[in-house]
Amino acid sequence: MKIAFLADPLSGFKTYKDSTFAMMREAARRGHAVFAFEQRQMFLENGVVQADVAQITMTGDADDWFRAAPAELHSLADFDAVIQRKDPPFDMEYIYGTYLLEMAERHGARVFNKPSAIRDHNEKLSIAQFSKYTSPTLVSSDATRLRAFHAEHSDVIFKPLDGMGGAGIFRVREDGMNLGAVIESLTALETRTIMVQKYIPEIVKGDKRILLINGKPVPFALARIPQGGEVRGNLAAGGVGVAQPLTARDREIAEDLGPQLAARGLLLVGLDVIGNCLTEVNVTSPTCFQEITDQTGFDVPAMFIDALEHQVAGN
Repeated sequence: MKIAFLADPLSGFKTYKDSTFAMMREAARRGHAVFAFEQRQMFLENGVVQADVAQITMTGDADDWFRAAPAELHSLADFDAVIQRKDPPFDMEYIYGTYLLEMAERHGARVFNKPSAIRDHNEKLSIAQFSKYTSPTLVSSDATRLRAFHAEHSDVIFKPLDGMGGAGIFRVREDGMNLGAVIESLTALETRTIMVQKYIPEIVKGDKRILLINGKPVPFALARIPQGGEVRGNLAAGGVGVAQPLTARDREIAEDLGPQLAARGLLLVGLDVIGNCLTEVNVTSPTCFQEITDQTGFDVPAMFIDALEHQVAGN
């Protein structure tokens, strides 16, 4: 197959943990041709979505890991699969990218995850579709409502709807310390919608990332455990990742949501679970492939490329 990855600059990859790198390495190991381009290299002209795309050769060197051939102009339909792996923030540029990818689909491109499905599944808001698995949650920009939620639940987590890696997450306890400042800052004085959730004490045991590949759960989660008094378990915020088998509750959530999300065109999803509660549905560029593989021996990149090959062959 010819597989094109829409990704952030390859020179910025941390190969020891990057999941896109792990996908590329496994695809190349199987003899697939690997290509890469950035969103800024994609454009629409005369109704056709094209991009300046470079073929990538993997060197096997962790520090100097790829060689890129000169970029060539391609229609995205020239590839057997286009893998969307651009990281958030999920801003208007990201949305414009999904529009272009959706137009490319109309000319025969196979894009994973499906662009419209990425656009329709805000990673924070999507949990509202599965509210039986969530902690009490409010989404609003209204300071009075947000204050009332805090008054009801005493210990809460505020978060923006468009971030990643734990950015902009605040815990406000019963004493309400900095409640007003947090609300004013995150809502930009009631002009931006945010989320607030009842605090889940089990965060001390980790924010678990559960990977779904074509609707099926990877049998191990990565519990991202906060360090040094942090409330955030995200690896980008200093959390330590510990792989562990799925619990019965983890599997219940994964096996319920997996087929539904796969049917919507989401080949790869990262569910975030704290304790028994679903907290996020990640669809843009879910990670943790290498951490789970390294600690358990379960080959997550192989499972992903297996699923991709199956999807492409099934068309």
